[in-house]
Amino acid sequence: MQVPETFDYERVATVEEALQRLSHHGDEARLIAGGHSLLPMMKLRLALPEVLIDINDVPGLDHVRVVAGGEGGGGGEDEIAIGALVRHAAILTDPILGEHWPIFADAERKIADPLVRNRGTIGGSVCQADPAEDLSAVITALRGSVVVQSADGRRTVPIREFHTGPWETVVGDGEMVVEVRVPIRTSVGSAYEKVERRVGDWAVAAAGTFLRMDGNTIAEAGIGLAAVGATHMTCPEAEESLVGGPADADAFATAAGIVSAAVDPTADQRGPVDYKRHLAGELTRRALARSADRARDDSLREDA
Repeated sequence: MQVPETFDYERVATVEEALQRLSHHGDEARLIAGGHSLLPMMKLRLALPEVLIDINDVPGLDHVRVVAGGEGGGGGEDEIAIGALVRHAAILTDPILGEHWPIFADAERKIADPLVRNRGTIGGSVCQADPAEDLSAVITALRGSVVVQSADGRRTVPIREFHTGPWETVVGDGEMVVEVRVPIRTSVGSAYEKVERRVGDWAVAAAGTFLRMDGNTIAEAGIGLAAVGATHMTCPEAEESLVGGPADADAFATAAGIVSAAVDPTADQRGPVDYKRHLAGELTRRALARSADRARDDSLREDA
């Protein structure tokens, strides 16, 4: 029977109270909201926190809104700010994310099941730092960032620097993630592709992409990869191969080949290494093709 070690439970009502409790307990404490990643690890004794701090009652962390460039510690361009307590189910149906980045809905439709999506949060997903985590791959493709708060204020960390290794992030003692941000682009398309053994399972391999077009030329490209051992969940060489060229099948095949060669998957019950390498490239190619189609549609809407 899977039973976690004994732990204490505290419930907080504000971000400031959560930070105070985190500072007090140090490395022995963990925040909990949805708990769909943390609790299974506790049952397997892979995580052994002495204190769980419940933040479900904390206000101001369940928003999805457009913020002006530079607001609240963001970058110099308009962004979508997603509160750390936004549930997967809300991301799936959010109109702002749906308008600007359909890649989120693509991924959410393939994350776990409705029960998990109704409780799991975006903050928990990025903090879990699971190499197979779908939303982390999405945010990586979009070159998003994570807002981390402490008693001394806020700092914004690019997602590609946020995860320091499997199950590890830059969040320190006395800090918590309060927001995820993704930039807003025009003339863009995005898409997510995933292969799983059964519905709701972790990915065998997954790829998310976006393309920003300048006429028929790719002006910017982003790739996020899950479950295939990609450094920082991306492949800069494949992204660079796309920029400045046409959005066509040859360009996508070249980028897919670079991805297949660059990833470093592990053989396990989900498949051998060669199979996962093939999937990483093929799913990247498919996601790029769908991103290009959506970018063309986006450009037509802007011209209308």
